[in-house]
Amino acid sequence: MDLHAGHGSYQQDQADRPTMAHLAKQSLAIVLAGGRGSRLGPMTDWRAKPAVPFGGKFRIIDFTLSNCLNSGIRRIGVATQYKAQSLISHLHRGWSFLDGRFNEFIELLPAQQRITPDWYKGTADAVFQNLEFLRRQEARIVLVLAGDHIYKMDYARMIDEHVARHADMTIGCVEVPLPEATQVGVMEVDDRFHVIGFQEKPDLPRSIPGRPATALGSMGIYVFNADFLYEQLIRDADNDDSQHDFGHNIIPHLIDNKYRVFAHQLRDSCTQLNGGEPYWRDVGTIDAYWEANLELTRIEPPLDLYDQSWPIWTYQEQVPPAKFVFNAEGRRGGAVDSMISGGCIISGSLVERSLLFSSVRVHSFCSIDEAVILPNVQIGRGAALRRVIIDKGTHIPPGMRAGFDPVEDRKRFHVTEKGITLITADMLGQNLHHTR
Repeated sequence: MDLHAGHGSYQQDQADRPTMAHLAKQSLAIVLAGGRGSRLGPMTDWRAKPAVPFGGKFRIIDFTLSNCLNSGIRRIGVATQYKAQSLISHLHRGWSFLDGRFNEFIELLPAQQRITPDWYKGTADAVFQNLEFLRRQEARIVLVLAGDHIYKMDYARMIDEHVARHADMTIGCVEVPLPEATQVGVMEVDDRFHVIGFQEKPDLPRSIPGRPATALGSMGIYVFNADFLYEQLIRDADNDDSQHDFGHNIIPHLIDNKYRVFAHQLRDSCTQLNGGEPYWRDVGTIDAYWEANLELTRIEPPLDLYDQSWPIWTYQEQVPPAKFVFNAEGRRGGAVDSMISGGCIISGSLVERSLLFSSVRVHSFCSIDEAVILPNVQIGRGAALRRVIIDKGTHIPPGMRAGFDPVEDRKRFHVTEKGITLITADMLGQNLHHTR
């Protein structure tokens, strides 16, 4: 099957913008943001994965929420659970500008045990436990979103396709390399993109016919007719044998019972194509997180953060511009092939191929290469860092070296299979009171 040829897929020129805007206003989004993201290791010891900083000044969840706003969807619920304080603080600070007088909102939906004495037991249960909230909004369409992926997508196009096809459910999909498909739901579709098979995080994922190295992966994005969704959630909640999960239970049930479940390709609704390919990243491992951040420092990065037609919104810290000081031989403040955020001071050191978040201070005579440095980090005089991630608020002691000897680094820090060294304040015995 040639997925690029558009056999049965949604064509962008079919979309009618006024109709899409009208459908977006009739829609409500619920963002599932309660996951721990355990594959990120120590980075999620004190924060949920959607709250992890990304791209110099953003949080991961900002991309999903920005997609909603830019798509015209301004009624949003965010379901939180695991170590949510950092996420809640960020949403209060950066996402409280919607006007309730116009029925616009971002509503926090913590697990309140209203229906059962349990926390959210699965993705479907997280939506089910907020059924009262959903019904109260009287939405025609409900968009269920994962809050932990990096991408730009016009959800209004996906909703328009869903309605045009008279679908019961539409699943957002993207092509992924076969080895990575073990971490997502994998779909089989016919020529009309009707979903005829589904595997949730399979050990042996099925490839796209004729393309053995690629699978059609679920993005964790679902569009439902509201009444149909409520019926399915209640049915699933009554099933004691269910895991109450969309991937494990809801989707297989709908396929087995011949409901109208369709796949929607990201390439039909993404707002930026990079060499003909849509951008989507699951930064769920330390290696993937490091790689995705450093991709942004390229001359032509696969994700354009400077696109004013599809801005990424976030909490804007009030910090001064970045500053580079000293210009003596051997003590020159500078940065090459790097992104340096506001509030940073590079004092007599060279930063190369790196991304520095807000308010990082690099003291003199340091060497920084291929580093992702989160906010409020202090790097002591004469330190040398290579292929590292430094977590928020960490103070690197003067003269410390990391990223050169994996064996030595493993004695104190977390080192990945690809040799990326993660350093947190806890590893250095620094008590930050975990305000993440």
